[in-house]
Amino acid sequence: MASSPGTALARVPQSPDPIISPCCSLQTRISCKDVPAETLYDVLHDTHYRKKWDSNMIETYDIGRLTVNADVGYYSWKCPSPLKNRDFVTLRSWLPLGNDYIIINYSVKHPKYPPRKDFVRAVSLQTGYLIKANGTSACVLYYLTQVDPRGAWQRKGRPVYPQAMKKIYKAGLKYPEWKHKHDPEYKPWVYPEQNTLPSVSLDELSVQHADSLENIDETGLPEDHLNMSDHEA
Repeated sequence: MASSPGTALARVPQSPDPIISPCCSLQTRISCKDVPAETLYDVLHDTHYRKKWDSNMIETYDIGRLTVNADVGYYSWKCPSPLKNRDFVTLRSWLPLGNDYIIINYSVKHPKYPPRKDFVRAVSLQTGYLIKANGTSACVLYYLTQVDPRGAWQRKGRPVYPQAMKKIYKAGLKYPEWKHKHDPEYKPWVYPEQNTLPSVSLDELSVQHADSLENIDETGLPEDHLNMSDHEA
């Protein structure tokens, strides 16, 4: 946890010797012409706008705040039939770095948000965005993820994150016009005094390890159904 709120990234203490399950790892990047770094930063934070561009999302919401630059949130997304839909509960931290920005998240357990019967609880071991300014009107978005989606994806899943990166870029191009019509001054990720979320203590949270979750058997499903949807954790 940050000793000085707003100056570092929050972290839940890990239990000794965590067991890491099979997972999908990916590093990618996209150049975003005509999208300033601060605009893409807003896009990645704005849950209301996400409903406009993330067609795979079922539901997302903020659960509570830890510091001025860390919160806990929920995200669920649609999977191709016949796979079950997935969801996450994650701790997210963010930090402006001059003209650049960083956002990271990883899965946590929250006592009020246990795994649901209608979803497979996936695990973000660590996911991060780095937005580097490229002048005043463009940027480069770097994305790194190590995620355990559980079930069949552990062995056969083929992520298609490049499509998701293109969606984020297109969302960045359209965001200024949309935001101008939808509460343009409201940005609690920039202005923490606007944040009305209930406080969450780190004592309520623990790191979510994949081995502690139910083992989902999807190995018998047709392989042509096992492409991972173009979600962003």
